[in-house]
Amino acid sequence: MNTAGIIHQTAARTDTEAPIFVAPEWKLVWWKFRKHKVALISGIIIVFIYLVAALVEFLAPFSPTATNSKYLYAPPQPLQFDGGLFVSGYTSTVDKAALRRIFVVDPTQKIQVGFFVKGIPYKWFGVLPSDRHLFGPVDPTQPMYLLGADRLGRDLLSRLIYGTRISMSIGLIGVFFSLLLGIVLGGISGFYGGMVDTLIQRTIELVRSIPQIPLWMGLSAALTFSISPVQTYFAITVILSLLAWPDLARAVRGRFLSLRTEDFVMAARLDGASQWRIIFRHMLPAFYSHIIATLTLTIPSMILAETALSFLGLGLREPVVSWGVLLQDAQDIRSIATAPWLLIPTLAVVIAVLALNFFGDGLRDAADPYAR
Repeated sequence: MNTAGIIHQTAARTDTEAPIFVAPEWKLVWWKFRKHKVALISGIIIVFIYLVAALVEFLAPFSPTATNSKYLYAPPQPLQFDGGLFVSGYTSTVDKAALRRIFVVDPTQKIQVGFFVKGIPYKWFGVLPSDRHLFGPVDPTQPMYLLGADRLGRDLLSRLIYGTRISMSIGLIGVFFSLLLGIVLGGISGFYGGMVDTLIQRTIELVRSIPQIPLWMGLSAALTFSISPVQTYFAITVILSLLAWPDLARAVRGRFLSLRTEDFVMAARLDGASQWRIIFRHMLPAFYSHIIATLTLTIPSMILAETALSFLGLGLREPVVSWGVLLQDAQDIRSIATAPWLLIPTLAVVIAVLALNFFGDGLRDAADPYAR
């Protein structure tokens, strides 16, 4: 190859790489993250799940507490199309040996399903009143159980949608508290060192040495039924946060120990910047992408912890609706044999946790945009 060709290729490569050299860090992270297709799809799924959590009143066709004694353990009705959406009605018989009602989907009965139908009144974000729902039966007196009914004749789909808000918000609120504790205590430990570092690290080791299951059982005994569901919700959130902050604090401490001797930190000190300004203005932004990646991997563990606690009866209880509370009905093998659709909330937990994990992995890889 002649010299002119080499010069031309070098100039073309320089023109291609030039934007990388001057791009801000967030853009470098985005360029690398969008190449991770699984993480990108997982991010879209996460956005969809949180949109469902924000719009539960509009998306759920029925109230999560509305019962109907005529349709206990009614099976799912498949959604069909024949000139319009509809579901087939039920024909029921009584099993005298088992002393329970048996439902059979009857294709001769057509229950019309429409969009933006009227239903139970609610308030958009607790402010604007409305009674429109995304979909539902045109005749609200007709049964529609797309995912089946539970032991009290409640619509499982509506309860699953309402449970999304509780289960997903516990992860976000819990991560916020653990982020606050982890950054503050980890930053102080890594920046100051000495006796302060020793005291914080011994506290972290003490918290990490406490077995979680006995702790959960003890705290569950302390959370009596006399407190309100809202108080129970915040108590569970705080408990999960207090158990999750040590890992983040350790990560922040390690980064602070490596950054406090860097030139830009020394320059900020010589310029007269206060210690808190050095921590929050100069040191934290140097690895905020790593913190975000760590938090996205922490949310799934909190969701699983809440689901496990509620499933075992140690966490949230009725009338609060979460995925773990919904799975309480699936504890009995007889209930599962009678109504296997009660295990559907498990699928929601698996999808949310996998999406958050894949998203966190992709974000963690993209957090270091210069790595190959």
